[in-house]
Amino acid sequence: MRTVFTALGIAGAVLLVISLALLIRSTGDAASFNRLHEVILIINVAGVVVLLLLVVGNMVKLARDYRRHLPGSRLKARMVAMFVVLAVLPVVVVYYFSLQFLQRGIDSYFDVQIETGLDDALRLSRSALDLRMSDYLDQTQRMVKKVVGLDDAELIIELGELRQSSGASELTVIGQNSRIIATSAEAGSIMLPSLPGDEVMLQLRQGHSFVGLDPVGGGGFVVRTAVSVPQLNPTDEQRMLQGLYPVTGRLSGLAESVQQAYTRYGEAAYLRKPLKFSLTLTLTLVLLVSLLAAVWGAFLWSRRLVAPIQSLVAGTRAVAEGDFDTRLPTQTHDEIGFLVNSFNDMTRRLANARESARRSQQAVESERANLAAVLAGLSSGVIALEPDFTVRVTNRAAGAILQADLTSVVGLPLTMTGLNATLVDQFAAVVRQKIEDGELDWRDEVVLRSGTGRTILNTACTALAGDEEMPGGYVIVFDDVTELVRAQRDAAWGEVARRLAHEIKNPLTPIQLSAERMRRRYLDTMNETDAKVMDRATHTIVQQVEAMKAMVDAFSEYARAPTLDIERIDLNKIVSEVAELYRTREMGMELSLQLDPAIEGVEADAGRMRQMLHNLLRNAGEALAEGGRVAIRTVRRREGAAHLAEIVVEDDGPGFAISTEEVFEPYVTSKSKGTGLGLAIVKKLVEEHGGRIAAENREAGGARVRVILPTDEESRALLIHSRTTPFVSGGKIA
Repeated sequence: MRTVFTALGIAGAVLLVISLALLIRSTGDAASFNRLHEVILIINVAGVVVLLLLVVGNMVKLARDYRRHLPGSRLKARMVAMFVVLAVLPVVVVYYFSLQFLQRGIDSYFDVQIETGLDDALRLSRSALDLRMSDYLDQTQRMVKKVVGLDDAELIIELGELRQSSGASELTVIGQNSRIIATSAEAGSIMLPSLPGDEVMLQLRQGHSFVGLDPVGGGGFVVRTAVSVPQLNPTDEQRMLQGLYPVTGRLSGLAESVQQAYTRYGEAAYLRKPLKFSLTLTLTLVLLVSLLAAVWGAFLWSRRLVAPIQSLVAGTRAVAEGDFDTRLPTQTHDEIGFLVNSFNDMTRRLANARESARRSQQAVESERANLAAVLAGLSSGVIALEPDFTVRVTNRAAGAILQADLTSVVGLPLTMTGLNATLVDQFAAVVRQKIEDGELDWRDEVVLRSGTGRTILNTACTALAGDEEMPGGYVIVFDDVTELVRAQRDAAWGEVARRLAHEIKNPLTPIQLSAERMRRRYLDTMNETDAKVMDRATHTIVQQVEAMKAMVDAFSEYARAPTLDIERIDLNKIVSEVAELYRTREMGMELSLQLDPAIEGVEADAGRMRQMLHNLLRNAGEALAEGGRVAIRTVRRREGAAHLAEIVVEDDGPGFAISTEEVFEPYVTSKSKGTGLGLAIVKKLVEEHGGRIAAENREAGGARVRVILPTDEESRALLIHSRTTPFVSGGKIA
């Protein structure tokens, strides 16, 4: 850009010199001015445009730097403004007085008396010529009387005598159709007689004589006269006598000189305004170019003066940003040079101090790295907080347990992370509440809830040593005991189920047999009333025993240890077979299938898969009203390297009336019928296969249960270890 500006400056200077040279040459000559006017104008306009581009470019750059608050921009703007004002005021004064002098000086060259004298001289010369022409006309009219009635031979002789006596250069008698009848001319003239023009013939036909002044090709003038010759008989040919009289050399020269002087004066007077305009334009362009050059020079000098200050400001900012190796070149030995040397000495001292601080920081970082390595190896989550709850340190286990990336919130308050993570916000609220309640050292079980279920954390908080009034911070250690609590609860329910099955199933058979024996033995011996009572009582006993047997079987099923027969099965085929059974049964529901053909095979226990589907469809059917709809679909999915198969069962019933976190708990149900073990058994079957299950209420109404199963052993291992991964369906978190 600087090269472009330099080239433009050189081009502007060259155009200025050329234009001034042409203007000096053209102002002294009107013809040269007319010839070079457009060229001069184009060159001057080009020079002004070039300098104007330079000035505008510098002004735009200065305005941009000013808006961006660049160092030195305001000082440069003030200096440019000062230089421009100092240059403009004298130039404007000189321009005004020069313009006045130019206008009045040119007007003084054209005096009114000179113009009047030239007019009088021109009129005088014309009066003398008019008098001479009148004499020649009278003389020609007298000669006409002498040629009337002469024949052609006599006419030639008479014309020669008349020419010699009158001093005419040529006498000619002309007939009709410009026919030359007789002529007499000076000796040595071999040219034909000069015939009259249309103007002459027109005046003669109107009955007037003609006299006029005609120029001669070699210079000078002749007086032409023409007079009609009277006719003696009406039948005679119409004739006229034409005479040419030379104007004497002195009179002709004086007339021509006066005419030329008057013509030159008229041309000069006519070009007075263009001359004034050209000189005014010249002065304006010179002053404009000078002014633009002064403004450009103001930019150049201001840039040179401000450059050391800008370098010093830039160096100061670099030091403020931590670059203590900055050194400024010393270009002068004045006060600014002294300031630059002081700045360089300061940066050297700061660099030495920074090196000492860096070595100390390295030692601290080494200890911190050791601590980070210890924290990273812990399976428990650890979060260190400042007294204002700002996160100081955290480890990967904490983020995995709270299902959020906590490394990005170091330095931010735990209660204002902006992560939009439900578990983090709940955990932060519990911690803050306990500390604000005065519990600085505590241990408790914290229950967090999210869309994927409950998370139970065994949490301990310890206050760090600080001053007497405020602790130095807090260290919070927590473990995810959700699976442990769930396993303990499942084990407890399994033990309860086994004992109930053992204690209840043994007396059920004797009760049922006794009721049936009483019915067979005494029913026929009783009267009709007692027989009806006996029949109803024994039927109720048998029916309730059967119901209790079904409940005991469900207990046994829930408590039974998994004995899976894993093989590669066609999941879509099993889903179709189980669904077909429910289509044929009279359950009063409409069943639809949407199976993904991309599911090639799944490693699972076929019997347990059928049992799981039976429970899901039975649970949906029990919740539906007459004519309800149930939809089953399978989807092939992939999460990372794990290949998964998803089974979704949806219905348009009333949905779950209880929390979706509790629907898989044993004996928890909102239906009027059922044991509450259906979804608990399904959850257990899914977990036995290493899968996951989730339930939710649909926005359009009804319930949805989603089951995710690994398709192979490798995917099963990956899915078990990624227990914090949320459920995703169709690219959206369910």
